[in-house]
Amino acid sequence: MIFLDYSLYLCTDKELMSSATLEESVTDAILGGVTCVQLREKNCSSLQFYNEAKTIQEITQAHHVPLIINDRLDIALAVNADGLHVGQDDLPAHKARELLGPNKILGVSVRTSKEAIAAEKAGADYLGVGAMFSTSTKTDAQIVSKEELQRIRESVNIPLILIGGMNKQTIPEFLNYDIQGFAVVSAIISAPNVKLAAQELKSLIDHK
Repeated sequence: MIFLDYSLYLCTDKELMSSATLEESVTDAILGGVTCVQLREKNCSSLQFYNEAKTIQEITQAHHVPLIINDRLDIALAVNADGLHVGQDDLPAHKARELLGPNKILGVSVRTSKEAIAAEKAGADYLGVGAMFSTSTKTDAQIVSKEELQRIRESVNIPLILIGGMNKQTIPEFLNYDIQGFAVVSAIISAPNVKLAAQELKSLIDHK
């Protein structure tokens, strides 16, 4: 079991960036307090994804922040990333764990306690729970109720990271829950000042 600081977990999305480059966006986010970076690329070739992963990995390694690749096991293995994140429609978690080996981070997206239990049994190190709110980054996402979140928390012993509409207004609703992190997309990378946006969220989370 790999336990890390998941408190402010950045998911990238180039289409939402306020910065000129992905490198600038990720660097500023880390300088602002991001503790974990997930590289998520849905609309690019394998070569582009690989090259971006190598570039971003240089930044994350320089700042001692783990890099997790979304969905693409091949890219995660090719760049020797710190971990992989899979959804319910991606490579099965048990197979991902088998191919990743025991020393890499494996995150799994879940919406129900049943999915959470299965993911933990399959070898997940943490669970991405959501969407907690509707969000422009995933318009078809199923919303997870706070009651179901509580059931998930009672069902598993691994860290939970909330995703889906996480920002300065919504994060405070969950600061009293047994949650280990918040995954943020647009509230950081779409902000006019990425570093400042990350700093404000990290301060909010750290003072819970």
